Amino acid sequence: MLAAGGIMMRVSRLQPAHRTARERVRAEVTGEIVDAARRQLAIVGAAALSLRAVARDLGMVSSAVYRYVPSRDVLLTLLIVDAYDALGAEVEAAEEAVDRADLLGRWTAIGTAVRGWALVHPHDWALIFGSPVPGYAAPQETIPPATRVPEVLCGILADAVAGGRLDTSLVGDVSAAVVRAMEPVRSVVPRDRVPDSVLAGGLTAWAGMVGAVSFELFGHRHNVIDDNETFFVDELRRLITLIGLR
Repeated sequence: MLAAGGIMMRVSRLQPAHRTARERVRAEVTGEIVDAARRQLAIVGAAALSLRAVARDLGMVSSAVYRYVPSRDVLLTLLIVDAYDALGAEVEAAEEAVDRADLLGRWTAIGTAVRGWALVHPHDWALIFGSPVPGYAAPQETIPPATRVPEVLCGILADAVAGGRLDTSLVGDVSAAVVRAMEPVRSVVPRDRVPDSVLAGGLTAWAGMVGAVSFELFGHRHNVIDDNETFFVDELRRLITLIGLR
């Protein structure tokens, strides 16, 4: 659900005290399976993830694991939701700590938090922003966690519009075809809060941020950039101009 400032608040894996003993055990075992799967992810990657290997890691028979997690795809979904929620929580905390009027500071805090999380959790980053896993189609339940960071970004866009902080002449208009292409996101980003040209710039800036982090994480800046942190902060400053922030 939405909290103040448009930040998504979600329930963690902590279990309510009123749960039955069986429910608590099930939650604990499922958590252990997900943790073991995350270790496997770091070794073999998402495409080769196997419930049998997870069972061996936990000292369980595979049939016992299937009682908690019925398929590889369900396991991947649990890992993806966990990764998105962990990234979202990190970003929300970083952005919330910055003065609301400091839009560039809020944007920089988001980018810095995204990059910092990715460097600490490279395999989780690869799972949610890397190559699609063959044969896996993400279900609807992955969408709310995946929108946590973009929703914080949209809060900055809306505040920039409301405060008259944008020079729209810097970004220009968007075509009717682009407006139609962005229509799915309008279910969560109302047009009266974020005009089409600003939304297009914001989506491009978000893609640029993700691309910059992935370039560094996957080694594409090796022997190209000496100081990745300094260069990234400058990239963030350049990317935010895509919405005409002044």
